[in-house]
Amino acid sequence: MSVQTVPLRQVPGDSLIHRLWAGTKLIVVMALGVMTWVLPSWPALGLVAVVVLLTAITAGIPLGAIPRPPWWFWGLIIAGGALNLTFGPSALVVYLRAVTLGLVLVASSILVIWTTPMAEVAPAIATLMRPLRILRLPVDEWAVAIALCLRGLPLLIDELRMLRAAHRLRPSAPARSGHPAAEMGVVDMITAAMSSALRRSAEMAEAITARGGTGRLTAYPSRPGRRDAVVLVVVGIACAGVIVATILL
Repeated sequence: MSVQTVPLRQVPGDSLIHRLWAGTKLIVVMALGVMTWVLPSWPALGLVAVVVLLTAITAGIPLGAIPRPPWWFWGLIIAGGALNLTFGPSALVVYLRAVTLGLVLVASSILVIWTTPMAEVAPAIATLMRPLRILRLPVDEWAVAIALCLRGLPLLIDELRMLRAAHRLRPSAPARSGHPAAEMGVVDMITAAMSSALRRSAEMAEAITARGGTGRLTAYPSRPGRRDAVVLVVVGIACAGVIVATILL
């Protein structure tokens, strides 16, 4: 993504999509992902694209929040298409389906992050995985780990931008000049990144401890409502219709 865009943060708003339970959004993304993975047809991909577009419009996502991939990203896609075209038109169609599938699934996942507070993700995951408690599986620990990973990704992007900016500001010197700047390499960048990661992790651990421990991350009182049931029924009917239409065609 471009340096100016950080797509892993919530976009403020008070739309219907923002008010949905976080678990409902996760279920919808999982259902669409499974459907397109099992049945990667153009109608299924079109349904996911329509759902993503309608969700973005309903949530009021501004155009400035949309990630802008660099030029080499599209260049690689075009190069892959040209390479698959040498094997025949059918190979190109399969490649285009795979690329479209990846793009729409990434877009749907980013929409969940744009419209969901991170504080609601861990409780929703813990609620969805509650049946696994019967098997004595660490459901709360898994939910906390996933929530911390989602919260840590924006911090990681910010730290990498800071390290890159600091590296550019260092004075340059010719090789073999004996100046310390001439010896600055990949190892130094990795060391600085590890040091920053350790500092950030220590600060986050202290903040979690001050707020009552990791158990508080899954104790947020959020439950699905009537609107969540309506959304799940509509998405389920749409998925069933696309599957039946694809089989009949």
